[in-house]
Amino acid sequence: MNIETKAPIIGAIDVGTNSFHLIVATVDSRGMLHTILREKEVVRLGASGGDIKFLTPDAIKRGVETLKRFVDIARSKNAEIRAVATSAVREATNRQEFIDLVKKETGIDIEVISGIEEGRLIYLGALHSLPIINLKALITDIGGGSTETIIGYKGDILYVHSEKLGAIRLTVRFGLDDEVNESKINECRQYIRGVWAPIFYKINQIGYDVLVGTAGTILNIGVMTLLQNEKPVPDVLNGTILARKDVLKTIKRILNAKTLKERKLLQGLDPQRADIIVGGTLIFEFILENINIDKLYISTYGLREGIVYDTLEKKKEIETLQHLNRLRESTIYSIANQYGVNLKHSLHVRDIALKIFDATSNIHKLGTREREWLEAAAILHDVGYHISVDQHHKHSYYIISHCIMPGFTTDEAEIIANIARYHRKSHPKNKHENFQRLSEEKQEIVKKLAGILRIAEGIDRRQIQAVRDVEVVQKNSNVIIRLIPAENTSYPDVELWGAERRKLLFEEVTGTKVTFTIGM
Repeated sequence: MNIETKAPIIGAIDVGTNSFHLIVATVDSRGMLHTILREKEVVRLGASGGDIKFLTPDAIKRGVETLKRFVDIARSKNAEIRAVATSAVREATNRQEFIDLVKKETGIDIEVISGIEEGRLIYLGALHSLPIINLKALITDIGGGSTETIIGYKGDILYVHSEKLGAIRLTVRFGLDDEVNESKINECRQYIRGVWAPIFYKINQIGYDVLVGTAGTILNIGVMTLLQNEKPVPDVLNGTILARKDVLKTIKRILNAKTLKERKLLQGLDPQRADIIVGGTLIFEFILENINIDKLYISTYGLREGIVYDTLEKKKEIETLQHLNRLRESTIYSIANQYGVNLKHSLHVRDIALKIFDATSNIHKLGTREREWLEAAAILHDVGYHISVDQHHKHSYYIISHCIMPGFTTDEAEIIANIARYHRKSHPKNKHENFQRLSEEKQEIVKKLAGILRIAEGIDRRQIQAVRDVEVVQKNSNVIIRLIPAENTSYPDVELWGAERRKLLFEEVTGTKVTFTIGM
């Protein structure tokens, strides 16, 4: 089997706080990952002062140049590229500047994901690297800006938490890059304990069978531990088992090296990590001292491998099922149930909206990704009723944009929230802060999808399904929507009126004329 030509090739880019990683890979029919190439670049995107709230011009320049190179490499392998950004980008006040520049220079969209979604993808990656499917696995990933702790069992997430504790973040906050002393170390320890003690109390209450460590800090400390014990370092570190007591000895050696020069002399320490290793080490120390387990499993699979598996899973399910994949569907229905959505109405609006979307595809020119967003927004468009009937469309935006949405990126949640926001009342306007934050491309998508949702909502104006179905015919720039009344119902005049009132946005954004008729 020729892997590169027979299976989809994915180029997954992890836009991290410390390093950028690229993996070009594919997955065979048995679920095995086949890596074509890997690239890593230490970019230090989140190396600004303060609490990593701003991407400096130099950091943006380094990031864009690295991504241009990564994209060129991935395209040379005919890979479908997916770039995911974590802590540094999601927290930066000027993140849109970076995202827009990357789009301009490379043509790719960066997906900004929440810490919760980051944790899910890390678990998905680790799940495919170690035989932990039937074990309650506690997985930890120490990054530059945040640390994720996940408990997973049989492919499901039992617990996930993302904390703003990262190697770079603590290095900047406590001045740990060069010379350190016991005072600085203890101050940092106390800070970590204050932030994390309640989290680990909960983690220990849930319980776990195995501890898995992934990402740069842990992998590097793993190598140092093997060398310290005069054990050979395998070509593939994945699956290596380390004793907790041995790792703690390595941590002690790192913390005893009080200057950057001394740390660079430590056997096995990556010189590029020497200035931020103390911060990462203190995070790892707290983890090991607050768990009830004596062994650590190393996973070299993490976020980027999780991106590969997640991308292929979504691709397969969307193309096969033509609707939300299992995880994303579960997320949407969980939110709908939590906030008491009238699902009979919302699902009817969804069905009508998707029929209009499919029948007008050559007009709006959107694809399966946008179809998913429309479906999600249609199901959740009335979630704001939970707060108040008045202005419920605005409340819907607030709830959706602030919900934890496993399976969706932060940007996707924002787009879905905006689509729901404009299912009634005002059209999208640049003076609206929620709309203004979107790029021009995403604003156009929101207009088109909100335009469709508005019509579908109008067609079920009384929420009694008086119109049981629609037939949509598109002829050049004319769209004719035939409303088919439900049996034993009166003439759907209110629904016809509602649809007529809601059609203007779709007409404006697509340059079409929409006409409604009534038929059996």
